Amino acid sequence: MQEHTQTIFETQFEEDVYKGLTDFPKHISSKYFYDAKGDKLFQDIMHMPEYYLTDCEFDILENHKAEIAELFGAGNYKFNLIELGAGDGKKTKILLKYLSENDFDFKYLPIDISQNILNGLEKSVNEELPKVKIQTMQGTYFETLKRINMENGARHIILFLGSNIGNLLHPQAIEFLKSVQQLMHEGDLFFVGFDMKKNPQTILDAYNDKSGITAAFNKNVLTRINNELGANFNLDGFLHWEVYNPESGTAKSYLVSQEKQSVSLEKLGLKVDFEPWETIHTEISQKYDDQIVNWLAEQAGLEIIDQFSDEKKLYKNYVFVKQ
Repeated sequence: MQEHTQTIFETQFEEDVYKGLTDFPKHISSKYFYDAKGDKLFQDIMHMPEYYLTDCEFDILENHKAEIAELFGAGNYKFNLIELGAGDGKKTKILLKYLSENDFDFKYLPIDISQNILNGLEKSVNEELPKVKIQTMQGTYFETLKRINMENGARHIILFLGSNIGNLLHPQAIEFLKSVQQLMHEGDLFFVGFDMKKNPQTILDAYNDKSGITAAFNKNVLTRINNELGANFNLDGFLHWEVYNPESGTAKSYLVSQEKQSVSLEKLGLKVDFEPWETIHTEISQKYDDQIVNWLAEQAGLEIIDQFSDEKKLYKNYVFVKQ
């Protein structure tokens, strides 16, 4: 049961938390894991031996950078290298370095919702790769892509790395891919990272490491709610739990209440009751095979023209064009 008074929301975070905690079953979007502490925890996750995704994509980009660069620069056309959710750009810098050293005519346009992240990325690119022309773009993916389309007519190479598409269920992923497809022109490429189906234990270990970093990352959403919305979540009262369905390829993260408890969110005028072992669903991490990726592409009006994999075939980057 929830007791609440009428609330006017000042931010999307407030509205989403309110709706998620008053829904049944309860849920909070994984995008709210990220603040200064969450960013640091995710950097730690990417360095965990269990978290294979980052190393796999690093290996793909390093081992296939020449082939990828030739694909991007086919016909010696000038192009914009547009990255959705660029973050710190560490993986992308492998391509940026190769492209700049081999005199490809391109401009790097990283998109991120966080201006702070973009400022740091611009500074590091200018220092490490001074030949790269960079223009940061703050905003949401599609609003920014529309703005880029209006500003110039250069060929677009759109990057979406890190298997971020895995945070979407298949119907949502199709809508996302379709939205990008509608902003693509003939000759544009869409380069997307997909985490592939594999030994279920490998997947579970990646999202529930023994050192507890992923648990801390999952619980950071409760810390944010405490700090920003005046809540009194007791983090020790919740258990991080990860499940994986090898049939559907769906990994899900939960926070599980270990006891009957009530939480107050002062800023929202909201009291939330939890039964013992009641859950808050926080994240989905979808895994794929070739058949599923082909189906998603077909549904979205895209066609796969190439793909790159790590040696163990744990992860793939697919290259799409508009049908």
